Amino acid sequence: MRIGLVGTGRIGRSHAAALRARSEVAELLLADVDTESAHAVADRVGARPVEVAALLRPGAVDALVIAAATPAHPELIRAGIAAKVPVFCEKPVASTVTETVRLLEEVRRAEAAVHIGFMRRFDPGYLRAHGAVRAGELGDLHRVHALTCDMAPPPAGYVAASGGLFRDCHVHDFDILRWVTGREVEEVFAYGANRGDSYFTDHGDVDTSAAVLRLDDGTLATLQGSRYNGAGYDVRMELAGSRSTLVVGLDDQVPLRSAEPGIDFPPGEPWEVFWPRFTAAYEAEIGAFVAMVVDGAPSPCTVADALEAVLIAEAADLSRREHRPVRTTEVRP
Repeated sequence: MRIGLVGTGRIGRSHAAALRARSEVAELLLADVDTESAHAVADRVGARPVEVAALLRPGAVDALVIAAATPAHPELIRAGIAAKVPVFCEKPVASTVTETVRLLEEVRRAEAAVHIGFMRRFDPGYLRAHGAVRAGELGDLHRVHALTCDMAPPPAGYVAASGGLFRDCHVHDFDILRWVTGREVEEVFAYGANRGDSYFTDHGDVDTSAAVLRLDDGTLATLQGSRYNGAGYDVRMELAGSRSTLVVGLDDQVPLRSAEPGIDFPPGEPWEVFWPRFTAAYEAEIGAFVAMVVDGAPSPCTVADALEAVLIAEAADLSRREHRPVRTTEVRP
């Protein structure tokens, strides 16, 4: 098959390498508004650089992968729908809830195959947790704790257009919380603080977060986040039930150190950034998309799923700003 990829930044470069490694992909076409970037990545992975417009013509490709900047996502998804090819798009679907809802309606009308990039669903640990919950291994689920902490913050320019900590970063936690537990979030009470550079405050954002989420069956989940976790990149989920407790991300490179004498775990060097931690998940995610193209299977992560995660993020940010609990029904269009 011939696959087209738009966007050759950090994520785009990684997706390009993963796609080129797939035996099903006979040809990979790369496009970017930064043509020098597209040519450089194409040379590196053995792909063919093209103009964005050429890539979007009907019949040009068998599938479309979107790793461009967020403002470009809606029109690129629409171009894929118009070309009647399966589409993979990095999160978020769009910059606003309204635009996300509009796109969801268009995808449904066209019965289009669109896979949104929430890679944690393909991580071995989260897959194990997903299966354990459904098999009843934990007993009755009593509580969940999730956290995402970056070792170092993104640059100021990124923060200005990111949409904020809850929408940009914790949206992954919200998606995986829904997927692992099989439940919906009904209410959020979120806090935020600024413990580092002033550019977060300048853009109305926070660099530290904490939240309590109530699921639709009464289960309580807690959330924690930071842009300044100096010990390393830390992403975990703890699920405690009446029978057992399971932790995702508690591996040899988790950036934790025990205060107890004689305890040396973990022995490895801490993770520093997200890609090495989730390499296997990103590669499996691309593999699932390729299989979707080949087999015509349904999307493993739909635009509807992405909308639900974004709605939780909207509720969390509103809660933070107004200092009150917010039900997700308040932000649902």
